[in-house]
Amino acid sequence: MKQTTLSAGSFDLYGKTTRRAKFLADMDRVVPWVTLCAMIEPFYPKAGNGRPPVGLERMLRIYFLQNWFNLSDPAAD
Repeated sequence: MKQTTLSAGSFDLYGKTTRRAKFLADMDRVVPWVTLCAMIEPFYPKAGNGRPPVGLERMLRIYFLQNWFNLSDPAAD
């Protein structure tokens, strides 16, 4: 049996939304991810004999972040 902590109780109601969480929520609200994924999915590589590709939506999000903040590939990790 796990012991509950104070943070697991009523203190979750008073948590502050971080800038990162706010930015990601705004990004989800503004960008039509489902539509973009549906348009790109027929051309995106499928899993085969080699290494499986990274998920399409994850790659799109990384690509958008790289363009918005002028990040290189290593800086986006």
